[in-house]
Amino acid sequence: MKITLITATRNSAKTLPTAIESVLGQREVDLEYIVVDGASTDGTVDLLKEYEPKFAGRMRYISEPDKGMYDAINKGIRMATGDIIGILNADDVLASNDTLAHVAAAFKPDIDALYADIRFVRTGDSVETLRVAMTVRYCSAAKWKPWMFRFAAMVPHPSFYVRRECFARLGGYSLDYRICADFELELRYLYLAKLKATYLPECVVVMRMGGASTCGWRANMEINREDLRALRSQKVWSCLPLIYLKYIFKIWGFVFKR
Repeated sequence: MKITLITATRNSAKTLPTAIESVLGQREVDLEYIVVDGASTDGTVDLLKEYEPKFAGRMRYISEPDKGMYDAINKGIRMATGDIIGILNADDVLASNDTLAHVAAAFKPDIDALYADIRFVRTGDSVETLRVAMTVRYCSAAKWKPWMFRFAAMVPHPSFYVRRECFARLGGYSLDYRICADFELELRYLYLAKLKATYLPECVVVMRMGGASTCGWRANMEINREDLRALRSQKVWSCLPLIYLKYIFKIWGFVFKR
């Protein structure tokens, strides 16, 4: 089973090397790595040229203007040839050198999608230091159920792997959302289309704090408005007071850190 991992990037030369190194170190997996760059001007393309030969034909990249992160991810999906597609942000790293092998092993023939846990850290300038850094928040999907979409509670997107044919059948990421196209896609796939998904009980991604969805109350307000718009667009009833209740559950991720 072949896994295609996609990284969308723009001017991420500072953090991209750790993401790439964590992919390069993956063991015992049939891997295709695609990096879609949005015409960076900070040396990102030079980095990609440097790393590409190290993957021995398993890495491809493009660099051209795009309409944002989700447009870039959609480009990567169209380029993909793997059976399974996953996303790795330029600021993040895979949690271990065996992460993708574990993902592949968990994809039984009747499974359409997989999700797992992620954790957030504050510092780390290498794959090794990020992997051992103190956990600020642990986001577990162990208790997640599809009905939680009404609270705008989704499975951690960096842990979400899907069969490629599902993208062809159900569509890619909507460009109508600045931050929450991942929520809208999961809503369509897991709640409306009812894809058969399985939970992998381990952390698969280590994320740096400070991304687009973790940078303050203004971002959270925009996220909640976009989540509600996504729910209404798919005729799933919810309301802002209900959505704000999800923060009660999120507190546990800061208290119980694995």
